[in-house]
Amino acid sequence: MPGQLLHEGITIVCPHGGSGRLTPSSTLLVGGKKVAVVGDPTTISGCAFNIGGTPSPCLRVEWQRPATKVKTGGKAVLLSDSVALCVNAGGAPQGTAQVSGFQTKVKAI
Repeated sequence: MPGQLLHEGITIVCPHGGSGRLTPSSTLLVGGKKVAVVGDPTTISGCAFNIGGTPSPCLRVEWQRPATKVKTGGKAVLLSDSVALCVNAGGAPQGTAQVSGFQTKVKAI
């Protein structure tokens, strides 16, 4: 199913209220903003998650399900239906982030 291309400036919120920041490496622009590709760093700050009183905040996002047919610079673009899996410092998954604020004019599969 096609999804809209993700780009710099989207809103990312971890399941525990932390804010995400995506830093696109692509030079491809949509609406004047850089398009995101698989492997682009996405950091989370302000996550308050803890396990039994021990802090275990979400620190970064591992993107799953990028586009299967559209690439830029040899890397698959990220889509509105890509999965933003939040992980802690040890790489343990801690839930899926909510992503919003993406452009609505360009779709890909």
